[in-house]
Amino acid sequence: MGVWSFVKDAGKKLFGGEAEAAEAPEEALHKEIRDLGLDPAGLDLKVEGDKVKVAGKAVSPEMKEKVILAVGNVAGVAAVETADDGDTKDAVFHTVAKSDTLSAIAKKTLGNANRYKEIFEANKPMLKHPDKIYPGQVLRIPKS
Repeated sequence: MGVWSFVKDAGKKLFGGEAEAAEAPEEALHKEIRDLGLDPAGLDLKVEGDKVKVAGKAVSPEMKEKVILAVGNVAGVAAVETADDGDTKDAVFHTVAKSDTLSAIAKKTLGNANRYKEIFEANKPMLKHPDKIYPGQVLRIPKS
């Protein structure tokens, strides 16, 4: 089983107020995934308090990692748990600190600041611009 921690108070606000009354948390997360252009085919999401369980086989390990990030980077989600299916066993994530830039993260995780574009590409469509990251956000680090 894989469990990834997220900053519960950081991220896009999907829950709370009128939106929560209008749809179940699982529906809101599925809508967010589809709005990002990701393919949740084969995956089942279940919200249990501040944890989201992602079960099933995604179209690819990369897609499953992106779905984990999409649901984890939602305000109110503190953890994402997956079954022990091997899809995400090699996944590497980085939580953005206050002074982080993609270049600094690339230097720390990939050994070269100029590889920031690889991190940016690995986090599309959640990232729209390399300078638009925020503290508490969790990013996918591509395999070297």
